[in-house]
Amino acid sequence: MIFNKDTAQKTAELLLQINAIKLNPKNPFTWASGWKSPIYCDNRITLSFPPIRNYIREEFSKNLEKQFGKPDVIAGVATGAIGIGMLVAEYMGLPFVYVRPEPKKHGRQNQIEGFLQKGQNVVVIEDLISTGNSSLLAVEALREAGANVKGMAAIFTYGFDVSVENFKKANIDLFTLSNYENLLELAVAKKYITEEEQETLKIWSKSPATWNVESDNASVK
Repeated sequence: MIFNKDTAQKTAELLLQINAIKLNPKNPFTWASGWKSPIYCDNRITLSFPPIRNYIREEFSKNLEKQFGKPDVIAGVATGAIGIGMLVAEYMGLPFVYVRPEPKKHGRQNQIEGFLQKGQNVVVIEDLISTGNSSLLAVEALREAGANVKGMAAIFTYGFDVSVENFKKANIDLFTLSNYENLLELAVAKKYITEEEQETLKIWSKSPATWNVESDNASVK
């Protein structure tokens, strides 16, 4: 669920302007999962543009408190959301931790880095939601550490049915600054893509795992 329509449209435009999101229906990308995709999203690029990262930080901060109440701790999912999560925590005057995909193999073998007490209210920050699996591993780790996870907020989601189902099963509320639907609306209105290309992108989103499987394009990690 998006925080609000205006934020979703503006965020989508900013991501397109800096090529954090690239749309290329005629020459699809290949994700690390092997899926062929007419879209590629790398929201870490936002950190290199101060006005845009500040906008994202501030939109997160005001909407997090509105939806979840002010948490005790902000948690970022490693590695993509460490930077923006820390900026949000700083802006809100809150402690910050980040969560690895799995515990380290050496030293203290931490999965959660930073100081976290049992019973603290935590909001998790993520940069991008695809299936939601990796994001929900962070939620599971936080819960196992005794945290009360109030919800998750992400910059962008593809809105796949599988991700919606995964968050529902995990009983986690997800809010995003923007999503695939608003991105396509904005991209057509601003002529980043044609209406015909918009239809291709809509078809892909309904079955991303099997779309254009015979396409022979360079792999993007």
